[in-house]
Amino acid sequence: MEISRYLIKGGRVIDPETGVDGLFDILIEDGKIASIENPQSAIQNPKSKIIDATGKLVTPGLIDMHTHLREPGHEYKETIETGCLAAAHGGFATICCMANTDPVNDNQSVTDYILKKARMAETVRVYPVGAISRGLRGENLADYGELKAAGVVAVSDDGNPVMNAQLMRRALEYAKGFGLLVIAHCEDRNLTANGVMNEGITATRLGLPGIPNAGETVMVARDIALCELTRASLHIAHVSAEGSVRLIREAKARGLPLTAETAPHYFSLTEEAVINYDTNARVHPPLRTAKDRDAIRLALADGTIDVIASDHAPHSSIEKDLEFEQAANGMIGLETSLPLSLQLVEMGLMKLNDLVARMSINPARILNLAHIGLKPGNPADLTIIDLKKRFTVDANAFQSKSRNTPFNGRELKGRAVLTMVGGKIVFDEARE
Repeated sequence: MEISRYLIKGGRVIDPETGVDGLFDILIEDGKIASIENPQSAIQNPKSKIIDATGKLVTPGLIDMHTHLREPGHEYKETIETGCLAAAHGGFATICCMANTDPVNDNQSVTDYILKKARMAETVRVYPVGAISRGLRGENLADYGELKAAGVVAVSDDGNPVMNAQLMRRALEYAKGFGLLVIAHCEDRNLTANGVMNEGITATRLGLPGIPNAGETVMVARDIALCELTRASLHIAHVSAEGSVRLIREAKARGLPLTAETAPHYFSLTEEAVINYDTNARVHPPLRTAKDRDAIRLALADGTIDVIASDHAPHSSIEKDLEFEQAANGMIGLETSLPLSLQLVEMGLMKLNDLVARMSINPARILNLAHIGLKPGNPADLTIIDLKKRFTVDANAFQSKSRNTPFNGRELKGRAVLTMVGGKIVFDEARE
């Protein structure tokens, strides 16, 4: 049986929730944080196992509020167990899984199944996201009361936009009554049509049908208007375009209950990543221009975008080893999200404190999770990060079942070396 007492010594603890930033020792007993003390106080607990965090960063357990675990229905791409392992290795203590499974998570039985499989995995915390509409068809609302009682924390038709504005209005109103967050996949399919990459010079050069920025921004504008009408909490997923950033910034300035996220590929790559028809760089929304990328970076730095989420989307070679126009959208991200995000700090584009907030505290607040931050009495969910560690991405060494990443072979700096959930070590690089 795993030891229930740990003393994490010598690490730099950053917790934006409590304002802590400095060298502290953390005592963990019975799965909870017992105390956080200055090293000079010399916490004494002879029965504790010592974890030496000297020279490393200790943060609240990272939270990824946008993943696809593929189970039930597409277990050959990913299972809840392998997705949880990938999350733990990436430094995430908590993940939220989207509803586009088969069958769709639009009812209690599917939610129950996901939570049961997550408990069996015994790694990270899993919070299901239910569907906005039955079957993700955008025709009739799912039963939010049933979903909330079963354990979902939000609703989203991610992967499918809710094209009917009246249905989206009702979804916001209905979700508000149950205290559920609505996560919007903002896409006008009348504009995106059969596009496979960003519309522009690169798409023309490659002879590929393009997707204009307006395909996203038009729907962002509509959903902001509905948010203002209903005053219901709205979270905009995977923001990729400069125009969307501008609309979100303006809406927040007017005090709307609006939050937003982006994914690491939108601030790390541009449309040039598909120049050799690399299907691993085919995502939706698509990779945009350098101007869009820079707007995303600025929005993260100034707080317009609240959250970094991986949008982990596993696909097998069956879906990816095809002509570009036939390949599936999506890339895996749980095991590269943190180091890619740390590049923003390395480049001087973001403060470390703000990055920790975008990847832990902010998603916890947005999702109304019960315990936020490294406070005595809270469950011991934490991540230890080696900011100096350099490594080369090796997709074949991933815990995920899938290998669809455009970052394979790239040298990165900074990664999680230990992940703890409820006082249990679910990943320890030293043991690997």
